Amino acid sequence: MATISSADVAKLRRVTLAGMMDCKKALEEADGNFDKAIEIIRKKGQAVANKRADREATEGVVLAKVNANGKSGAMIVLNSESDFVAKNAEFIGFANKILDIAVTKNPADLDALKSLPLDGTKIGDKVVEYIGIIGEKLELSYYDKIEAPHVHAYIHPGNKLSTLVGFSKAGLDMQVYKDVAMQVAAMNPVAIDKNDVPQAVIAQELEIGKEQARRDGKPEAMLEKIAQGKLSKFYKESTLLNQEFIKDSKVTIGQYLKSADKDLTVTSFKRYTLNL
Repeated sequence: MATISSADVAKLRRVTLAGMMDCKKALEEADGNFDKAIEIIRKKGQAVANKRADREATEGVVLAKVNANGKSGAMIVLNSESDFVAKNAEFIGFANKILDIAVTKNPADLDALKSLPLDGTKIGDKVVEYIGIIGEKLELSYYDKIEAPHVHAYIHPGNKLSTLVGFSKAGLDMQVYKDVAMQVAAMNPVAIDKNDVPQAVIAQELEIGKEQARRDGKPEAMLEKIAQGKLSKFYKESTLLNQEFIKDSKVTIGQYLKSADKDLTVTSFKRYTLNL
């Protein structure tokens, strides 16, 4: 039987993120062979993953971050079964490792992100490996990105809601960028401006407006006009540039941006929330 030192255990823990006792047991089972010990821990993760495949992983964290030059940002969602795990510092640290790779490597999509390396294995396999450590079903379920002259990321306290917003100009007051990212978080717009609302959504809103007016006993000839009025209200409430600024209801977000710089606007945004 090989002698297992505390340094060996600590090294295996750094690579696998497994607990100290799990690392010690794996090294003992592998008779001190480091690579074999890693494989033992990975197989344990796969076994736990198979057992918990039918579980619901609806908790977790939503994290967003911008790269060093501020011109691109990424957002990921790492799900867990329980909020207890979602609040665990090691779980959040693991999610941030994945996010850092997403920001640095700028993969094309979620599958590409899962294929990138993390501590000697693919991110997707690392998530499975970590299932054996945590003992819950985990899932890297979402990844998206934004590129723009300036990108701002906002993570709401609790890590359940994040936004990414792309802007047309860089180098302005950071508070302006932050305010708009927080507006997206708070008000959940469906689009940037009226012209960006999908036709299917417009048609649905018009039909809802007509049906509401019809139930209110309005004449059939007036339904279209009433529905158009309700659509205008929908644009004001649900498109970012036309929404009232939550910090000053006297101006819209579009007007707030123009007050900072006449050419400043939003080019894109992403918003994701868990259980809010």
